[in-house]
This record gives sequence, structure tokens and C-alpha cells, in this order.
Amino acid sequence: MRVDLFDFELPDDLIAQRPVSPRDSARLLDVAPDGLHDCTVRELPALLRRGDLLVFNDTKVIPARLKGVRPGGAGRQDVAVEALLIRDLGSAHWLCFGRPVKRLKRGDVIAFAGGIGAKVETLNADGSIVLVFDRSGHDFLTALESSGAVPLPPYIRGGVADAHDRTDYQTLFARVDGSVAAPTAGLHFTPALMAALAEAGIGATNVTLHVGAGTFQPVRVEDTDQHKMHAEWGEVPESTAQAIGRTRQAGGRVVSIGTTALRLLETVARDQEGAIRAWSGETDIFITPGFRFRAVDLLLTNFHLPRSTLFMLVAAFAGLERIKAAYAHAIAHRYRFYSYGDCCLLHR
Repeated sequence: MRVDLFDFELPDDLIAQRPVSPRDSARLLDVAPDGLHDCTVRELPALLRRGDLLVFNDTKVIPARLKGVRPGGAGRQDVAVEALLIRDLGSAHWLCFGRPVKRLKRGDVIAFAGGIGAKVETLNADGSIVLVFDRSGHDFLTALESSGAVPLPPYIRGGVADAHDRTDYQTLFARVDGSVAAPTAGLHFTPALMAALAEAGIGATNVTLHVGAGTFQPVRVEDTDQHKMHAEWGEVPESTAQAIGRTRQAGGRVVSIGTTALRLLETVARDQEGAIRAWSGETDIFITPGFRFRAVDLLLTNFHLPRSTLFMLVAAFAGLERIKAAYAHAIAHRYRFYSYGDCCLLHR
């Protein structure tokens, strides 16, 4: 499909720079079969049914933005370097976006803040690099906590994080280290809201999908067939697969909290002929209109960038014209957009 079909105009002042407080006071647009309804996240229990199951992504954002210096020598000057971790490749190797990548070469040593050292192993054609760090595992994550920065997307204060973002950009469910972007639909949930959902007979379970920096990348091609997604690692535990199975048998609905959980569940359903079983591995699924959904009945998600893969996904889920009408309504009624913004509840 043509990428320009997924374009729309968004005023800059609707891009949220901070979350609302408390989190469940954010606005929620219910994109229901009978029309559009302006609500708040706090009203979610009344919008769902007893026996429905919410599926959250329990990934935890790591302080994945590092600043350092490539020392000079042999006629070369010192160069300030910034690296954004993308994916853990194992054995202290990380795929990263680095800048200025044109000033780096294979074998360069970089001294990052906090005493973290790394060597450039590979320079890739797509602008990414592979760094080999001087530590791994728990030691590396501990060093990141003291010297790394929260990897805010560029549309939030130019990507410059502060102390508040350490908690603001982390969901209530964050448990498994590994993401460089938050599963932002989960940011709206509070302990009080979870208690109200449980009292209403609505269940909850978790999957893990480590969100990669590909979520920041624009679609630069003119046709969706030419776009390649970055792979992300995910896991559906046995307990979650069983919870989904019980929900289906009882006639309940599966409600994905965010596009990341949906992408993982639909990957598993695609690979297992519609079934959801325990699964782990990488997914690069790219969902556009025409996709056959098998796992998810409703989707709670924030408002996404024009021409982005996530806007294409919600258009596939709710219908392109329907989602365009919903976004036009959201803009006209001054909903707040993107990671720290408001959300919508989409019915398949």
C-alpha cells in the first residue's frame, strides 16, 4: 500500500511532553462499533466485560542512551560519541545506533561515562554499529543505571530526559530488563485501576516484548511492501497461554494493552495456526491493512505518528477510514498524542 495513505496533519502543541497525573486520569477515546465516545482511562472497567483478559507487556526500559569519547591519537582528534543501544546480541555485544558514525571505524575504542568501555566491531550499511562492551549481564545493567540516560523519543523534549522520566517512562508492570522504548499503553495503569478491573471480573496477564529502537524510525519508502521491520525478542509464558485459552473457552475477549503485546500475540497465532501456546523468539511482523487478526479482540493504544508502522497497525485493526475519523476527532477535541499522551480503545 502507498505510505501516503497513512498521513495526517497533527499540530505540534498536541504532542504530550509530560504525562498527566495520576496516570489513569488520561483521556480515552472509545472507538466502538456504534461510534466514538469520549471517556477517561479510569472508566475502562465499564467499557469492558466480566471475563475479558488484559494482556500487558512487562518489559522494562533500560537507560539505553550513552555518551562518551573516542580518544584521538595518530593524527586523529577526540570525538564525542553518543550510542543508543538497540538489541543485546549476547556475549557483551550490542547492536546500536551511534553518532557521528562517519567518524568511527572498526577497532575504535570508546570511553563512555561511568567507566564503561567499548570497541567498535562492525559498521553496518543501515547506519547501525555493533559495539563490544567491557562487561555484560548484571554488571553491565548496573553500570547503565548510573551512567546511561532514558532513551526518550525525539518528539519528547528533543529526546533529552530528566530525573522525572526515570519513573514516568516506566510502566507499572515493568519487570524484565531489555527495552529501549516503553510499551506506552501500559503507562496509563495505576494500582487503583488494576483493583477496579479485578473487582469488575476482568483478568490480567503478561507477555514480554523488548521494544527496539526501530520504533523511532520513520518509514522512508513509498510503498509498505518495501519497508523492513527491525526484529524484537519476545516471550509468551505458559501461564499466559493457558489464561488466554481459558478466556476463549469461557467466551471472554483478549484485550491487548498496546501494539507491542498485540504484535507478539499475532506472531504466535500466525506461527501456530491460530493457537496461542508458550513461545519465545524474535518477531519482525509488519501489520498493515488486510492482515488477518487471530489473537486479539480489542486494543488499547496511544495515538501514533503519521506514516508510522504503528499507525498502519491500528488502521489494519480498526479499519483505515474508521481510524482516520477517530484521529480527526481526537485532534479536533485536543487529545494529547504519542508516548506521554492519551489513548484509544479499538474494537476489531
